[in-house]
Amino acid sequence: MSQTDPSAPIAPIALSCGEPAGIGPELAVKAAKLLTGDIPFFWIGDPRHLPQDALYEEISSPAEALEVSRWALPVLRHDFPEEVRPGKPSLENAQSVIDVIRRAVALVQSGEASGLCTAPINKKVLKDGAGYAFPGHTEFLAHLGGVEHEVMMLACPELRVVPVTIHIPLKDVPAQFNPELLEATIRVTAADLERYWGLSRPSIAIAGLNPHAGEGGAMGNEELEWMIPLIERLRKEGFDLIGPMPPDTMFHARARANYDVALCAYHDQALIPIKTIDFSGGVNVTLGLPFIRTSPDHGTAFDIAGKGVADPSSLIASLRMALDMAIAAARKGRG
Repeated sequence: MSQTDPSAPIAPIALSCGEPAGIGPELAVKAAKLLTGDIPFFWIGDPRHLPQDALYEEISSPAEALEVSRWALPVLRHDFPEEVRPGKPSLENAQSVIDVIRRAVALVQSGEASGLCTAPINKKVLKDGAGYAFPGHTEFLAHLGGVEHEVMMLACPELRVVPVTIHIPLKDVPAQFNPELLEATIRVTAADLERYWGLSRPSIAIAGLNPHAGEGGAMGNEELEWMIPLIERLRKEGFDLIGPMPPDTMFHARARANYDVALCAYHDQALIPIKTIDFSGGVNVTLGLPFIRTSPDHGTAFDIAGKGVADPSSLIASLRMALDMAIAAARKGRG
């Protein structure tokens, strides 16, 4: 069954285990208990890593998750070398974490899963334990998907934001935030907002790099020298672009009502407003991939792992968004 086959039913969402010593396993169990099949998904990992009182059932194929998810967490077993202690990651398990991600992507690409939701990983553990060569989760997924330019979007009901540059020092932003990168980000963002959200001409607000968007060159020249010319050229192609906007005045409620997504120059410019608005419910979405990928907007949280206090809200929102995207893509395919 192909994911793009318009006659096929929506397959369940694949949830990769992420770092098993973090909060990922307990969140999967909590999400399954709260959802009771409302969002069919299955967890790929080692059952030994789940909480002792976890209600789960092993499955032999993703299709079984459609029924099993009504009463338990469906588990597609993937054996790891070692058991884990919450909060104490093992380097011996690092390669298996990577292998689970590969397996999950393959299931989505084959159509056995309709989308991928990834639990958080710890990059240092993967690097030290398995020579992980990617700066983050997203870059590895882009490699697996064979794409050169992926886009990270954070989304909640009130706001969508895209950091054009991501995990780099602030001092490096002016060099990497350039016309080619911004244009590529605009094109990928617009295409996937149409594909997965049905926005045929999304309104895209673009934050200035400098305070007050440069204030006519008084506080920086990037806006005048290349941002405005680029925006005007793309408007002539039909893109609905707003800006460059002063970053400090574009995130209040009245301003947010005027656009569908905000493109920001660097990491904190994008993530501070969305985490302020919805700290627990934000979803990390990777645009530009040949498959659907979402992730909760939090880390492994080793400090609270195994204590039973982790909040599943972001994971549930991520699973729901992956399913909604899959349904939208299927409808667009039928059209």
